[in-house]
Amino acid sequence: MPVPFLGRLNITEYVALVGSFLLVGLEAIIRVLTLALPPSLIDVFYAISRRLFNRLRSPAQKRAEERRKSTSESIRNASDFVDLCAMFGYTAEEHLVQTKDGYLLLLHRLAWKKGEYDTRVNHGPNSTRKRVVYLHHGLLMNSEVWVSLTDAQRALPFVLVERGFDVWLGNNRGNKYSKKSVHCSPTSLEFWNFSIDEFAFHDIPDSIAYVLDTTGQPSLSYIGFSQGTAQAFASLAIHPKLNDQVNVFIALAPAMSPAGLSNGIVDALVKASPQVLFLLFGRRSILSSATMWQSILYPPLFTKVMDLSLSFLFNWKTKNISTSQKLAAYPHLYSFTSTKSVVHWFQIIRTKSFQMYDDDMQPTMLLSASSKYTKVAKYPTRNIKTPIVLVYGGSDSLVDIKVMLRELPSQTVAIEIPHYEHLDFLWARDVDTQVFPHVFDALESFTGAEHTSEQYERYRSARHSSLSSSKRHTLRNSDVAADSDVSTAVAGSVVEEAGAESGDQQEAPSQKLLEAPPAPEANGLMPSAMTRQPQQIQEIARNRGIKTAIPEQDEYDLRTPSPGSSRRDVGFEEALVRSPDRTTGNSSPVSVKSARRRGTGSSQMSLDSMKAGRGISLGASRAVGGVTTSGAEVADLAKSPEEGTKIGLRIRAMKK
Repeated sequence: MPVPFLGRLNITEYVALVGSFLLVGLEAIIRVLTLALPPSLIDVFYAISRRLFNRLRSPAQKRAEERRKSTSESIRNASDFVDLCAMFGYTAEEHLVQTKDGYLLLLHRLAWKKGEYDTRVNHGPNSTRKRVVYLHHGLLMNSEVWVSLTDAQRALPFVLVERGFDVWLGNNRGNKYSKKSVHCSPTSLEFWNFSIDEFAFHDIPDSIAYVLDTTGQPSLSYIGFSQGTAQAFASLAIHPKLNDQVNVFIALAPAMSPAGLSNGIVDALVKASPQVLFLLFGRRSILSSATMWQSILYPPLFTKVMDLSLSFLFNWKTKNISTSQKLAAYPHLYSFTSTKSVVHWFQIIRTKSFQMYDDDMQPTMLLSASSKYTKVAKYPTRNIKTPIVLVYGGSDSLVDIKVMLRELPSQTVAIEIPHYEHLDFLWARDVDTQVFPHVFDALESFTGAEHTSEQYERYRSARHSSLSSSKRHTLRNSDVAADSDVSTAVAGSVVEEAGAESGDQQEAPSQKLLEAPPAPEANGLMPSAMTRQPQQIQEIARNRGIKTAIPEQDEYDLRTPSPGSSRRDVGFEEALVRSPDRTTGNSSPVSVKSARRRGTGSSQMSLDSMKAGRGISLGASRAVGGVTTSGAEVADLAKSPEEGTKIGLRIRAMKK
């Protein structure tokens, strides 16, 4: 029989609780002292943290930071969304929306491509008509996270504008842009008394209604990130008419019922009693002191602290995001929200149910007993009629795709990017090639709110074409991946300096060496990266002005990782496939022996999965759950003789 009150937590959880109170108390003291200090003294603390941080770094790391400084510093220091867009040559509008319960939300709009600012867009009968896309941010964020990138081609709003869309970006109540209500002050407890329920009942539907009324369009496309997807799941589930206003819902790093935090002690603590967050952070804004730490810490040190925090809580390594991108974007990552909304998430985690906020949360030992008499309403997400496309990361600890698919309509499409984590969907180096094509396929297929079978068929066709293109791109660039490894090996000092900070390899000058044309086909087979001989490698290097130090040997084994390389080895099991003979048209058996190769992703397909029709893994994306790539689609991809041998075939030539 557990001891009342004391029996709610075990010893380690009580230690964590006491430690948390001590840390929060210490932070409160530091915050009060910081607010009382003059700006000149704060600058002194900033300089001290910078000096201490620089002493711990090597000269190569310091030189790498100097090269990154100009771009990331201007983005980091941008004051707001409008300034960030202006840096890339775009003009942003600001619109104010009043929700039915009196909160004032600021929406941002990007309607014009570069050079068409005098054009009237979606404003009256004689204006240029454009399809509308609405983007919504995640927890503890605001609209700036979509545009705080170091280059425009990786910023989804800018790419959508250039593709002819009228782009709107929303903001939740309480954050940087929506910290006002007509009924109460942000300093009151009443203002911060909101959870995901209020986002779903008011913020999302009221924002969408304003956008459609302003543009005169009958429907829009919704793209959400993290909690922005949860808000859409909830809103579409409880507002049937909203399904007629949203023609497609694209969920990036979707959130519905996370398994929990990676740190066992913190996870056990909040699951045991989510309300403990009220004791730690109060009932107003959570983590409001984050802006204080950002102001007194040297930016690279602040970035390190953020990385450690993300690793501690979620086990995210953030290796797909460059250091310069972190320096630019992390200062724009945090924005205000209520402690209650975070408590709501831990209630969902604890009950393993995407439910509304529970105002009468019971202790762990009484949870099962109370469920017999009371039941908190779940969001009826199976009732959603809008087409849903989920794009999630295989390395994202917050996504449980199996649980999610069980709670969504059967026609839901789920696409995995195996090596992606949560924040990669915003800021990864290759987000434009890994994520954007899936977004464009959905946007171009579901153009109206009718949700007809023709739209689904158009989407399946678009996906089929994208997978086919991805397959050809993967085959043709296998040699490019090899050249990249060779360049890394022979460029020596260049890579050491440019890759001094882990996660910045893509910024090395050797990136320009990824422009090698694909090698010609021979006997119907696309040569793989493993067929490069030393003479070929030396010739490539000579043509590009690189001095080589490759020993004379029979082969160059790319199984040995090269310095600074971030790629991973992918194993290929021994299989027996049939390769078309170009002279006779017949198929002959080819044995592909176990080999290991270097590549840019996890492109792989086993013969068993082809036969079973379980879906494929192309590039770094594979279709899973919901609507998958069928065996018939795979067969269609494999039938074309112009595309070479069967999908996934790799030949490693070990002899001259």
